[in-house]
Amino acid sequence: MAATLNNFPLLAAHCGFAGSSTKSRTASPVIHIRRRKTQGMLFRGILVGSSPDWNSVAEKSAGEIRKAICQAAPALNDNSYKMRVPFELKEGQFRGFHRLSSGLNMEFIFQKGYQSENRKPPLVFVHGSFHAAWCWAEYWLPFFSRNGFDCYALSLLGQGESDSPSASVAGTLQTHAADVASFIEKEIKFPPVLFGHSFGGLIVQYYLANLEHNSKDKGLSRSHPSLAGSGLICSVPPSGNGGLVWRYLFSNPVAAFKVTRSLAAKAFQTSLPLCKETFFSPAMDNLLVLRYQKLMTESSRMPLFDLRKLNASLPVPSMKDPSVKILVMGTKNDFIVDAEGLNETARFYNVSPECIEGVAHDIMLDCSWERGAEAILSWLNALSVE
Repeated sequence: MAATLNNFPLLAAHCGFAGSSTKSRTASPVIHIRRRKTQGMLFRGILVGSSPDWNSVAEKSAGEIRKAICQAAPALNDNSYKMRVPFELKEGQFRGFHRLSSGLNMEFIFQKGYQSENRKPPLVFVHGSFHAAWCWAEYWLPFFSRNGFDCYALSLLGQGESDSPSASVAGTLQTHAADVASFIEKEIKFPPVLFGHSFGGLIVQYYLANLEHNSKDKGLSRSHPSLAGSGLICSVPPSGNGGLVWRYLFSNPVAAFKVTRSLAAKAFQTSLPLCKETFFSPAMDNLLVLRYQKLMTESSRMPLFDLRKLNASLPVPSMKDPSVKILVMGTKNDFIVDAEGLNETARFYNVSPECIEGVAHDIMLDCSWERGAEAILSWLNALSVE
C-alpha cells in the first residue's frame, strides 16, 4: 500500500483562471502595469522608479488612476508577457508588481472598491496550484469591488506574471507566506481580510500561525502583519493532502486515479473532460472550460512546492491569536477536497464550516460562482458589524 500511496503525491495541487472581454491591448481601455521597466509608474506625485503607493491609488477614482498611468506609462510590449495566453484585465482593474526583498517581482491585480459610507477592510486573495491572480479577477474582484471593497489578487512566485526564483520549485510554505506578508506590509494601509484557495489556503494557514500578535513570544523568529479576518476557501487541510489521499484510495479508487492523473500527471492540461471534472461543475460551458484550461496551463511555470518537504513540515502550527475571525468554506461538489478535509480545517480553527451547494472546486470561476461570493459577502458584512 505504501508503494501505491507514493503514486498519489499531488492529490491537492490545484486552483483556477479567467479572462476578459477586451481583446486588443492597443485598443483596450484597461491599463496594464508591466514588468520591471514599468514597475515605477507615475501616479500623481509618485516619482518614476519608486514603488507605486497603492494606498493613495485606492483613494482615487478609476478615471484618475487611468489618466495618471496613461500619462506616464511607456508602451506595452506583448513579448514581455510570461504567460503565452495572457489574461486581459477587465475595466477598472490594474496590474502591478511588488518588489520582494529578494529583488523578484510579484504580480498583483488591483480593483478599487466603489465608495461606501463605512470604510471596509481591503481584501487580499491567494491562489492555489495551476492558477494565478487572474482566477480572482474574472468574477470575484468585480463583485467585491461593486460592494465597496478594495481588492488585491496575488500571483505567487513562478506563477502568472510573477518572476521565477532560480530554484526548481517556487518556494516553501514559509517563503510563500513571507511574500504575502511583505506585500501586505508594504502595499496595504489597513489590516486586510486574507483569503486563500486550495493550496493557497494552506499558505494562509501558515500566515495565521505567524501573525504579529505572536511576536511577543521569544521563540518566534518572524511575525506577519495583522489581519481583519481570514477566509479558507476549498483549502487543503492543516495536515496536508495525506488524509485526502488515503480516503480516496479506500472509498473511491477510480476518483483517486482520475485526480492523480489530472494533477500529478497534469493531464488536465490536455484533456478537456478531465479538466472539467477536476475543477468545474458538469453544467459549465465547454468553451469556457477550454479558455480556463489554457490559462491554467500557462499559469504555473514551476511547482509551488516540493511536496515531500512540504508534507514533512506539516501540520501547520496552531493560530495563537483567537481574536482573528476565520471563515472555512468548501463546496458540495469539490472533486479534490472532500467533506472530511473541510471539517478538519474547521475543527482546527474551532469554527463551523460552510459548504456551498452546486459548486465545484474552482468556486471563484465555476458557473455558479455567485453562490460562494454572496456567502462570503454576508460573512464580511457581519464581520464589519462586530
